[in-house]
Amino acid sequence: MLSKNDIKSITRLKQKKYRQLDGVFVVEGIKTINEFLNSSYSLKHLYTTSSFHLSEKEETIISESELKKISFLSNPNTALALFHIEKKELSFTDNFTLALDDVNDPGNLGTIIRLCDWFGISRLVCSEHTVDCYNPKVIQATMGSLTRVHVSYCNLPEFLKSTNLPVYGAFMDGENVYKSTLTKSAVLVMGNEANGISREVENLISNRTSIPRFGDLKATESLNVATATSILLSEFFRTS
Repeated sequence: MLSKNDIKSITRLKQKKYRQLDGVFVVEGIKTINEFLNSSYSLKHLYTTSSFHLSEKEETIISESELKKISFLSNPNTALALFHIEKKELSFTDNFTLALDDVNDPGNLGTIIRLCDWFGISRLVCSEHTVDCYNPKVIQATMGSLTRVHVSYCNLPEFLKSTNLPVYGAFMDGENVYKSTLTKSAVLVMGNEANGISREVENLISNRTSIPRFGDLKATESLNVATATSILLSEFFRTS
């Protein structure tokens, strides 16, 4: 049975400051929980209406009404687990790196993490003001892909200054990506949903790339950042 303290300590993890304070984040749903159980992430505790057959120290059987009290979903899905946040240091490689400059929407970040997983990109670098990858909505959107993608947060301009790789950035007025010579050993920067890439980061980009608009009207102002990321990644990996 859940105590009031249990409910409070779990539901407050919706806020980033408490996730950072406790070093814990929430994962919901059997499929996604199993992805994390089979990864390097360490389980703190599992609350479920149907046993996962873990030890009593790791698992608590609760009722559906109790699950609703702690779930962040409108329709709770059988189980909720708490996992310890991994400390992920910023590392440097010669491989393709995706970088995000202040992406704010949890759904966009979750989708982008799934895209990284799909294209085999093991490292995602985020600016300090990009949404937290342990946000419950991000976790739901990744569908477990966070277990296979190394996400790190840093001072993005400093990171770009330190890399020897060519730096590409997505802009409305960049070179047509379908006519560009691309390399898979590169950094691709995607910008904020409303403002695009910041001026400080823009000054560090050596290759401006763009997705051309087709059709007669060309009235659409811009593409969703996750959609644009999928198109650009497809081109980088198709032509490299």
